[in-house]
Amino acid sequence: MTDKLKKPPEIGSRLQALRKQQGLSLDDMAVRSKISRSMLSQVERGLANPTFATLWALTQALGIDIATLIGEAADESEQAIELVEAHNIPRIHSADGHCLLQILSPPETTGDVEWYRLEIEPGASLTSQPHAAGAREHLTLLAGEALVISSEAQQKAAAGSTLRYRADVPHSISNTGTGKLEALLVVIPG
Repeated sequence: MTDKLKKPPEIGSRLQALRKQQGLSLDDMAVRSKISRSMLSQVERGLANPTFATLWALTQALGIDIATLIGEAADESEQAIELVEAHNIPRIHSADGHCLLQILSPPETTGDVEWYRLEIEPGASLTSQPHAAGAREHLTLLAGEALVISSEAQQKAAAGSTLRYRADVPHSISNTGTGKLEALLVVIPG
């Protein structure tokens, strides 16, 4: 049995319909979302692929969740298992391009618990500002070696290990190995 590849969701037409449903012009939407009018127009016409940050800004401006925008909301009474295709998993790249976070948690858990698949190139680091008071991170290393710094504390670990640490202070995850660091990262608010 072969899997059929699905096309990416039609974000542009859905965005335009939702914008018009709320009686917003492109200019209104640009002001609300802080996304340029020309970029909005390109996204609506399917000429540009929005980043996760752009999708987030658009959904916040419309007062909806990302699942509504990408059309992945499932009626739980009809579907017991929700499938999120690989091309629909949001990705965030660090500014230097050496770190990749794939957002695995569903949009409705944002602020409650979030989990990510993390990849860091050799010699690179993912540095974070403090999260909300009491926040903690749980990092499970799937491949590679890491150094985690949380405030003044430091700990090295290798594949198979889990590190748990405060995330309400400045913290970082560094790849100290020679290969790509692959890990699962869970963020739990305070």
